[in-house]
Formats: sequence, C-alpha cells, structure tokens
Amino acid sequence: MNIAVCFNLAPAVALRGEQQDRISEVGAAFEAEAVVAALKLLGHTPTLVPLGAQIAPFVCTLQQLQPELVFNLCEGYWGQSNRELHVAALLELLGLTHTGSPPLTLGLTQNKALTKDLLAQHKLPTPDYLLIEPGAALPQQLKLSWPLIVKPCLEDASIGIGAESVVRDTHVLRSRVAYIHAQYRQGALVEEFIAGREFNAAVIGDCFLEALPISEICFQPGLECQIVSYAGKWLEDSAAYIATEPVCPAPISPEEEEIIHAVALRACRLLGCRDYARVDIRMRAGIPYILEVNANPDISPGAGFARAAHAAGMDYPALVSRILELSLTRLENTDA
Repeated sequence: MNIAVCFNLAPAVALRGEQQDRISEVGAAFEAEAVVAALKLLGHTPTLVPLGAQIAPFVCTLQQLQPELVFNLCEGYWGQSNRELHVAALLELLGLTHTGSPPLTLGLTQNKALTKDLLAQHKLPTPDYLLIEPGAALPQQLKLSWPLIVKPCLEDASIGIGAESVVRDTHVLRSRVAYIHAQYRQGALVEEFIAGREFNAAVIGDCFLEALPISEICFQPGLECQIVSYAGKWLEDSAAYIATEPVCPAPISPEEEEIIHAVALRACRLLGCRDYARVDIRMRAGIPYILEVNANPDISPGAGFARAAHAAGMDYPALVSRILELSLTRLENTDA
C-alpha cells in the first residue's frame, strides 16, 4: 500500500518560548522514521513527506504521490503547535484519509482551558483553574487553593513547564504568568496543583475505544518538584529526566485501574479522539483529576504510548498495523 508519512520540521530558531523547546519538535522526524520502518516490515510502501515553512511544496508532493493513506504525525506547523489542526484540515481538503484525530478534536485538545471547560461541564474531574490572557491582570480574588501550577494554554509536550511552574504565593504567581505571556505570547493557564500519583492512560480505537495498560510516572527522591517538566520529558542528561521514571503497567489496584480507565475513555469520547490518544491524570483521595487530553501523542518506539501497547501484547509493528487498520476501516466506510 502506498502510504505518505507526514511530519513537521522545526525552524532553526524557536519562534517563541525557549530555544530548547525545539528538542521536542525535532523528535517528530525520528517518530516518522520509526513508523516508516514498521510500515516496510508490514509490506507497505511508505514515503516520508516533511512539512516545512512553505505549504505549497508539501501539497505538491502529496498530489504527485497520490497516497492511498496518510500517516499523519504532524504536531504543528513550523514551530507553532497550535496549528496542528490546520494540517489535518488540509489533508481532508485534499481528500486524503489520515490517521489520528480529526481537526476539531486536535483544536479542542490543544487549548487546555477549552478542554477543561468541556470536561467540567460534563462532570469529569479536572483541577479548578482560571485563564489569564496577555494584558489581563490577576483577579483580586483567585478562588483557587494553593499551591498552583502555571502553564502555557496552547502548548503540549510539557513546553513551558518546569519546577518554577509550581507557585505558592501571589508574587511568584504574577511573575510566572508574566513569563508565559512574554515568552510564549499566549494565555497562562493557572490551575490548582494536585499532589498525588500521576498516571498516563493510553486509548486506542475509533468507533469503539479501548484502554491500554496504565503507566505511572514515578518521581524519584531528589526531584525538585514532582511534575513532568520539559526537562523531565526531553532533556536526557538532566537530573529531572533521570528522576522521572515511567512504569508500565502501573502498580495499582483493579479498582484504581477501573476508575482511571473509565474517566479516560469518557474524556476521549467527549472530545472525539480517534485511533490513538493519551489522558494524563493525577489521583488524589481516590479522585482521578484529568490534567490533559493529548489527541496526538508521541508514538515513537520509546514513548509512553508504545510502552502501553507493548504491555498489552503489541510490539511496535503491531501497533502501527493497528492504527493503520483503524484508518483503513474508516476509508472503506467512507467509500461505501
């Protein structure tokens, strides 16, 4: 089968934020190469199609290639992660069936505040929060319980999150919000910090969603702050990375597993996730608080999603095959 494997390139200089933020963006190329290798093992004919600063060459390549399917690994457009929905929309406008969630879902889940609005409206637990847009002042009455954590509203991959993100007084909060506004030029999401165990719930499927074995993020002694920071996720030589250890399957009771799976599946159905997604959760006093719904998680062989699939009995080619089958079924139903 003729398959285009699309991924986004990163500019040499970060358009906003910190220069180190490029590390997560550059990872898209390694993810794409791994998928290509797996597709070849499965007997398909994959072609890498990078998306750079210019849209026209990307479109021309796809039109010349005429792929039967697109494996969409684009997590943004030229350093702008909030543009990932537009890439999926472009593929749809070109009449190309693609893997992964549809544009609306990608747009909803990229916006942390909007996602939390929807979760809260549908009685799914998520930490209390407020959004401070650039130019806006902190409200005199926060109505939130300390400590708090401050994040960019429109980023993923733990971009903009470090030990400094957890704040315990108004002065430091104001400083961190100003940092998000200045460096990332977007709203600052301020939410209650949930002290507790952290879990990743991977979900696979389309019309029928299935929860994979749960991963726990085990924070080792000496970590400055027990969060999945950017350094803890991407900077392999850092102390934070060494002290942030994923364990899958998580050592939890059947009751805890059932609770986490239930909220993860409800969240993915609510937001329209398909093929693969990941829900990040903090458990406190038996309540699974949803931190984020990632409708386009990293599916590299060493990433958390592939780890969960392996725990479910799927090696990497089998995972890629499963995602492919879900997309092909959607294509067949469309043709019918």
